Amino acid sequence: MMYRFRIAAKKEFLILLNDKTGLALMFIMPILLVYIITIIQDSAFKTANQNSMTLLVANHDNKEAKLFTIVEDSTVKKELISEVLYQEKYLTAIYFPPNFSTQLIQKADRLGGVLLSELGMGDPASLVEKLKIPTVDYYHDPVLQQNYAISIMNMVDAYVQTVEADLLISQMCQRLEIPTAPAKLKQAMESNKIPVQKIAATLNQRSIQPNSTQHNVPAWTIFAMFFMVTSLGNSIVKERLSGAYIRLKTMPTHFSLVLGAKLFVYLVAAILQVTLIFSLAKLTFPSIDLPPLTFPPNMLAFFVVVVLNGLAAVSYATAVGSVARTREQANGFGAVSVVILAALGGIWVPSFILPEFFQTLSYISPLYWCLEGFYTLFLRGGDWQVLAPTLLGLIAFISACMTITYFQLKRDRLI
Repeated sequence: MMYRFRIAAKKEFLILLNDKTGLALMFIMPILLVYIITIIQDSAFKTANQNSMTLLVANHDNKEAKLFTIVEDSTVKKELISEVLYQEKYLTAIYFPPNFSTQLIQKADRLGGVLLSELGMGDPASLVEKLKIPTVDYYHDPVLQQNYAISIMNMVDAYVQTVEADLLISQMCQRLEIPTAPAKLKQAMESNKIPVQKIAATLNQRSIQPNSTQHNVPAWTIFAMFFMVTSLGNSIVKERLSGAYIRLKTMPTHFSLVLGAKLFVYLVAAILQVTLIFSLAKLTFPSIDLPPLTFPPNMLAFFVVVVLNGLAAVSYATAVGSVARTREQANGFGAVSVVILAALGGIWVPSFILPEFFQTLSYISPLYWCLEGFYTLFLRGGDWQVLAPTLLGLIAFISACMTITYFQLKRDRLI
């Protein structure tokens, strides 16, 4: 039995080696995909958190602004800002209207009067006077993603509020005739700021810093593993249409032995995919200025997750190949379905930002459970207990796919 299995596995291995297109899809394309996506997302992260963005300031107030590294042009009229953004390739701009600082000072003076009047030290009439509120206009190129635009607008808003608070304190101290108080108060506030620490909520004491590498290498490796449906599914359909399975029934070798050898070869190929991609990421990412890949301490759990992920990909490809009637059906449905399942499973975008209905629907995607397994180990530092529901989800999916394959092959009288 083992001898026949080795012979069948060797045959499938040679067939796979001769399929140059299939090998390219399984190994070369995934490596390029992991590198390109990780570089792109790491660049986006650096743009949002480290690199400066050019900001055009149309400052008609003639006051100095220090929030950004800016391009300041007080000659740009408000109605021409959009045109200037397009011509100069700027992404953002801020327009300060004339007398902006004067209006801010008047507002601070009025608010200071309101507070002092409550203490019996100001003019009660200031309570009913309408304040003249200055306006800051923030422009952004429509190409700029909404999250970036909102983040910059929030920064500008926080800066303006800080300026308003400083002016309010200064005006109140001026009315109270204590001119040195604002500087001392500002110094005391700056030296006693409450620190805010960012801590990754891992499930063990090991410090794990989430980054573009920890997210993208597992995610896109899973995507590549499931794309073997175009190779394995096509192979199953091809052999069924050529009559190879019918001829096998006339031989003493059991059909399940041949199918098992095919699945074993593709499972080994999936494990090799993970080994190759993860090894290259570990060795080469630091040299191209990408965050290093950090492996989890529980390597046994990592191996189990890799094997179950490979089995999930292989079993799905087998189910698609057994159900499809033509090679075109296997290729078309297989490729499109993997893209859809990847979108639902959180490969393209995190599943938590999907609509509530799609978050529930994501549980049917095998890529969701595969990704959860890697995230539990690589990002959350979870143990076997935390990993158990994910493993059970993968086992359930594998069992369902193999059941579909069995009944379809039985229906076709191949077993």
